[in-house]
Amino acid sequence: MTQNFALDRSNAKIMGVCAGFARWTGWNVLAIRVGLLALTLFALGPVAILAYLLVGWAAN
Repeated sequence: MTQNFALDRSNAKIMGVCAGFARWTGWNVLAIRVGLLALTLFALGPVAILAYLLVGWAAN
Protein backbone atom coordinates (compact mmCIF):
# COMPACT_ATOMS: atom_id res chain seq x y z
CA MET A 1 0.00 0.00 0.00
CA THR A 2 2.61 2.51 -0.99
CA GLN A 3 0.39 4.37 -3.45
CA ASN A 4 -2.56 6.62 -2.66
CA PHE A 5 -6.13 5.45 -3.13
CA ALA A 6 -7.66 6.31 -6.49
CA LEU A 7 -10.65 5.11 -8.44
CA ASP A 8 -9.92 2.41 -11.01
CA ARG A 9 -12.18 3.34 -13.90
CA SER A 10 -10.68 0.76 -16.27
CA ASN A 11 -11.96 -2.10 -14.08
CA ALA A 12 -15.03 -0.30 -12.77
CA LYS A 13 -18.53 -1.72 -12.64
CA ILE A 14 -20.25 1.37 -11.24
CA MET A 15 -17.81 4.08 -10.12
CA GLY A 16 -14.53 2.20 -9.65
CA VAL A 17 -14.49 2.34 -5.86
CA CYS A 18 -14.18 -1.42 -5.29
CA ALA A 19 -11.66 -1.81 -8.12
CA GLY A 20 -9.62 1.08 -6.75
CA PHE A 21 -9.69 -0.35 -3.24
CA ALA A 22 -8.63 -3.75 -4.59
CA ARG A 23 -5.73 -2.22 -6.51
CA TRP A 24 -4.71 -0.14 -3.47
CA THR A 25 -4.70 -3.12 -1.08
CA GLY A 26 -3.66 -5.87 -3.48
CA TRP A 27 -6.79 -7.91 -2.71
CA ASN A 28 -9.04 -9.64 -5.22
CA VAL A 29 -11.62 -7.23 -6.66
CA LEU A 30 -14.34 -9.91 -6.64
CA ALA A 31 -13.80 -10.49 -2.92
CA ILE A 32 -14.13 -6.75 -2.28
CA ARG A 33 -17.37 -6.56 -4.28
CA VAL A 34 -18.91 -9.62 -2.61
CA GLY A 35 -17.88 -8.36 0.82
CA LEU A 36 -19.42 -4.95 0.20
CA LEU A 37 -22.61 -6.55 -1.07
CA ALA A 38 -22.81 -8.78 2.02
CA LEU A 39 -22.23 -5.81 4.33
CA THR A 40 -24.91 -3.84 2.51
CA LEU A 41 -27.50 -6.61 2.65
CA PHE A 42 -26.88 -7.99 6.13
CA ALA A 43 -25.36 -5.25 8.26
CA LEU A 44 -25.12 -1.67 7.11
CA GLY A 45 -27.92 -1.23 4.58
CA PRO A 46 -28.27 2.30 3.22
CA VAL A 47 -25.23 3.47 5.18
CA ALA A 48 -22.96 1.32 2.98
CA ILE A 49 -24.53 2.73 -0.18
CA LEU A 50 -24.08 6.28 1.07
CA ALA A 51 -20.46 5.58 2.06
CA TYR A 52 -19.78 4.07 -1.37
CA LEU A 53 -21.17 7.14 -3.10
CA LEU A 54 -19.27 9.52 -0.84
CA VAL A 55 -15.95 7.71 -1.45
CA GLY A 56 -16.61 7.75 -5.18
CA TRP A 57 -17.39 11.45 -5.10
CA ALA A 58 -14.45 12.36 -2.84
CA ALA A 59 -11.91 10.34 -4.84
CA ASN A 60 -13.10 11.75 -8.13
